[in-house]
Amino acid sequence: MDTVNLTHHFLIAMPSMADPNFSGTLTYICDHGAQGALGLVVNRPIELELSTLFEQIGLDLPDEMLRHQAVYYGGPVQTERGFVLHRPTHNYQSTLTVNNAVSLTTSKDVLEAVAQGEGPGQFLVSLGYAGWGPGQLEQEMAQNAWLSVAAEPGVIFDHTPEERLGAAMKLLGIDFSHLSDTAGHA
Repeated sequence: MDTVNLTHHFLIAMPSMADPNFSGTLTYICDHGAQGALGLVVNRPIELELSTLFEQIGLDLPDEMLRHQAVYYGGPVQTERGFVLHRPTHNYQSTLTVNNAVSLTTSKDVLEAVAQGEGPGQFLVSLGYAGWGPGQLEQEMAQNAWLSVAAEPGVIFDHTPEERLGAAMKLLGIDFSHLSDTAGHA
């Protein structure tokens, strides 16, 4: 079987996606290999602002613009844990460098840097992540649960949450409204 590495790709949930955790989502894959895959849903803000999250972890967030920024539902795994997808600035205590355009940090020091006005210029904070065991994502791809396209970080960092799915579809040259919920094989 051919192996495909979907690191730094978007997964676009097909209209037939029955799992409510992923219905209508755009997921950014941060890591994909023999051990499975890890990604973050990037278009599902939750009813939690950064100011509230920062208060909960004992940090003051003086930047008024950032205070009202939404926290995102990153996926159904470890929903009590924070994940920060950001433009690389420097490595924090626990950072996965996806490539030269995107990093994923799970340590509090990135949020401390944000609170002090020294954090990454563009970032998205999520609670939870999407995870797949070995071969699971490949199986879901074979079942037409997802479309994939090479990621463009601007889709995450330069668009509103409501625009992201459509912007990713444009990378494929497809209008999401034209997708059928039935799949065929030629």
